[in-house]
Amino acid sequence: MKLRTALCSTASALSALALLTACSSDSGTAAASGGKPLVGVDYPRSDTDFWNSYIKYTPEFAKELGLDLDTTNSQNDVAKLTANAQTFISQGVKGLAMAPQDTAAIAPTLAQLEAKKIPVVTVDTRPDTGKVYMVVRADNRAYGEKACRYLGTKLGGKGKVVMLQGGLDSINGRDRTEAFNACMKKNYPDVKVFGEATNWDGALAAQKLQTRLTQHPDIKGVYMQSSFALSGTLQVLKQRGLLVDPKDKKHVFVVSNDGIPEELKSIAAGKIDATVSQPADLYAKYALYYLKAAIEGKTFEPGKTDHGSTIIQVRDGLLEDQLSAPLVTADGGTYGGVSSVRSDDTSLWGNNLG
Repeated sequence: MKLRTALCSTASALSALALLTACSSDSGTAAASGGKPLVGVDYPRSDTDFWNSYIKYTPEFAKELGLDLDTTNSQNDVAKLTANAQTFISQGVKGLAMAPQDTAAIAPTLAQLEAKKIPVVTVDTRPDTGKVYMVVRADNRAYGEKACRYLGTKLGGKGKVVMLQGGLDSINGRDRTEAFNACMKKNYPDVKVFGEATNWDGALAAQKLQTRLTQHPDIKGVYMQSSFALSGTLQVLKQRGLLVDPKDKKHVFVVSNDGIPEELKSIAAGKIDATVSQPADLYAKYALYYLKAAIEGKTFEPGKTDHGSTIIQVRDGLLEDQLSAPLVTADGGTYGGVSSVRSDDTSLWGNNLG
């Protein structure tokens, strides 16, 4: 898990070569006394398979990295996340990982943690303002682009699709929505997109899908911005006699996001058609890796990493490690220029849960 390293004096040269640089400072570490550093991780929610998988991986990687771990769960509530941060501060954590779902409202909490010199890594989401040590996230605009390319190809560039959006108070919901719409407008202008805001709520998503299908029974595609909508979408399609084999002319093509085991099984069974595998395992691994690096006084530069990702500079003082998130299909084919992996591929974290 070592990254390419170099002396700080050579960081600019390495950056020009697009290599990742990890530079150690002389500030020492939080574990100078010989004990393991204590870090905090706030789980954003525990009501989805994706986040429950992240919760499962986190203590495993904390042990592997030699970190003591304390955890809380903010249950998708920024006020609880703020309160949990206060608890972590009082406990003396040396670093904190969080996944704020409201990416604007977290700014005051980030400012307080910065003032306390407690490094923060955000996972899955990126704060709209404020500084963090590192953002660990996949390219969410690519999620929308890949879903668009798949559906646009399958629909032959024409027809109607429903996009079940996440929360638009989240950078993730905005990125996926904007990229999907932009891709459709540019590449498949004859596809009509019905955008439905759902606030990551599965019941609301199912209700809105049902309404759209009643109004437009000729809808042929659904883009779910997260697996939160999987169960409800399948139920609605089944009720309407649309949950049929992909070769059946009544089939509605469904693309999801996350890569949870149930999605992969549904692709293999022909119930949905594709997903984008968001790396729950690597989110846990590299959130903790960067917390440890922060405690050890390391710094990073934009460029390629040795774990198949790219660190980009989002804005002044904010770096984001964009982890790989492949399109997953039944056949592993290429759609609209986007390659995919088969749903039974053993490299997918969703096929490796115990």
